[in-house]
Amino acid sequence: MIQAIGLTSDPRKQLPPAVDDVSFEACAGRVTALLGAAGAGKTTALRLMLELQPGRGITYFRGRPLHRIAHPSREVGVVLGDVPGHPARTVRGHLRMLCAAAGVPARRADEVLEVVGLVSLRDERLGTLSRGMDRRLGLACALLADPHTLVLDEPADGLSTRESRWLHRMLGAHAAQGGTVLLTTADPKDAARTADRVVTLERGRLVADQEATDFARTRLRPRVAVRTPHASRLAALLTKEARTTQRSVEVVRESGNRLSVYGSTCAVIGDIAYRHGILVHQLADEIGDMGPAAAADLSVERQADLSAERQADEAPLKPAREAMAARDREWAATPPVRVSVRHKGSASASADDLPAPREASPTPDGRPTALHTPAGEPRQADAPTAGHGPSSQASPQSAGSRLPASSPDHLPDLPPPISVRPAPSPLRPLRYELRRAAGVGTGFLTAGAVLVVSALTAVLLARVGHTPHPRLLVAWPRELPLPPAALGAGLLGAIAFGEEFRHPALAADRGTVPRRLGLLAAKLLVASATALVLAFLTVGCDIEVLYLVYGRELAEVPADWLSLSASWIGLMVGCAWAGVLAAGLFRSTTAGLAAVVAVPVLLMPLVQKAMEGPSVRTAAGFPLRLREVLLSQWPFGGERYLAAVTRVIAQPVGGALTLSLATLLAAYLLTTTRSRVR
Repeated sequence: MIQAIGLTSDPRKQLPPAVDDVSFEACAGRVTALLGAAGAGKTTALRLMLELQPGRGITYFRGRPLHRIAHPSREVGVVLGDVPGHPARTVRGHLRMLCAAAGVPARRADEVLEVVGLVSLRDERLGTLSRGMDRRLGLACALLADPHTLVLDEPADGLSTRESRWLHRMLGAHAAQGGTVLLTTADPKDAARTADRVVTLERGRLVADQEATDFARTRLRPRVAVRTPHASRLAALLTKEARTTQRSVEVVRESGNRLSVYGSTCAVIGDIAYRHGILVHQLADEIGDMGPAAAADLSVERQADLSAERQADEAPLKPAREAMAARDREWAATPPVRVSVRHKGSASASADDLPAPREASPTPDGRPTALHTPAGEPRQADAPTAGHGPSSQASPQSAGSRLPASSPDHLPDLPPPISVRPAPSPLRPLRYELRRAAGVGTGFLTAGAVLVVSALTAVLLARVGHTPHPRLLVAWPRELPLPPAALGAGLLGAIAFGEEFRHPALAADRGTVPRRLGLLAAKLLVASATALVLAFLTVGCDIEVLYLVYGRELAEVPADWLSLSASWIGLMVGCAWAGVLAAGLFRSTTAGLAAVVAVPVLLMPLVQKAMEGPSVRTAAGFPLRLREVLLSQWPFGGERYLAAVTRVIAQPVGGALTLSLATLLAAYLLTTTRSRVR
């Protein structure tokens, strides 16, 4: 069950808020449609409910706000727009990656693929899917964690009739099993056909909350559209004729010179107009929404022509609206005649068609304790704010208004502010990162390109000469700040975060990846393993190519290979970590690679200058003093490795890389803690 209370978006510049004090309910076991034309505030309302956009209000999902649910994906399945994901990833690979993010077994991916009918397309790329298949995949992503509630934004938009029927059957089956379904649509017929309850928004405010049967009866009835410059006179004649003949006729005065007549025919209306000499510009049978969308059918030029007449016709009618509403109630109470004249500014449904609004029983401090349905069944609201309750009904005078407080003179407080909920981190971050890295060919292509460039560079350096043997084995010319393998490791590390910022997959419609320490640790671990593999493959390929081209002389392993290997591995892992941290900090793959290149280009000269400057004392004898401080010998000669690491850091490249990593890690931790505090 969903209870939305006082949803209000932040005001825009010189414009009213997109959503203004909207409250409604979506009950379990039913499909609820949020209906409205483009710009009515449907998507904004969903984003406020899901805490994706700042504003005011509160939404309860089975009695709990979303920020108090430990695993939101297991409670609410969301589809907002297209499926976010890398276009080169397969359908099955994308779902298996999301399984690790949601903390469900990987076999769940195959189960939902069978449910949505995508088993035959599980090896297709996301970029090749049609609109209908993309919607099926989005529904599969929403159902992955078996949530109780489904929130879908325009799920049938752009689908064929066959796909729309399949989608509506799926949503109906989910609701029949006790789940809650909330969807948005701009088609009144689609809402009446597929939903059990229809909540109508207009210009950001709630104007009606009706059962689907009442909605279809009051807004989708066949009618006769009449356009005449004498609309007021024709409406009065039709009302008089209906009373005389004892027929049930309803005349609705639309904007301008338009009338909508229910319960009559074109022939009867045309005959009345002819007998009384009334000029008629249009006389046609219609069916569809009788709200403001009907006025959109007029052309811009026609609306401009009718603007002066509309103002002249509606001005004298404003003081008489209350009297006309009272006369409508009297006519409705006198069967079989039911004639009423309503105007465009009134609600689409008459007051007697709408159920009674729900009421909240306040406690002594003014807080509602329970919400009562029209049948009198209480539901606990657990609302923290005073004077608020989900109003599931609306009338023309109180559409979207809050529930009254215990005292009539007491003005209700503003609803609580909505803070943007950060995207959830994967419940199994290491498994998620492994599937993310192996799901696309970017990493494999990058590693292959690095090996080829490194081998060619080593061959050219050997031909030119004047390159030390250790540098030759890793294809590191003196003219370049870093070898190709180190740049490749930094690029792979930057892709680990940057690719996800371009193609988000952890959360719906956020566009960013969360900065979580667990996710960072998984990415650093996978980047380290990738850098180690790339380091060994680079040296092995270079040695093999040098042996094939020039013989055994250049393929010999140096005598101090152990210390050189430690330095080489440290450089590769450090570059990979710098790429990961910089991309996660600046949210860009390019920024991650730029941070890797900046280490030898910018930081290393500064470190060299600091080391080469005049000094009073040196760090000579550091390993010996280190052994004296530690007192006990480390197992397996661990103090020797510590001293070796210290010597590597003391070098200009090692010192610059260490300084860069420390700075990036501190900045990453600072931004992470700041986001959590907010």
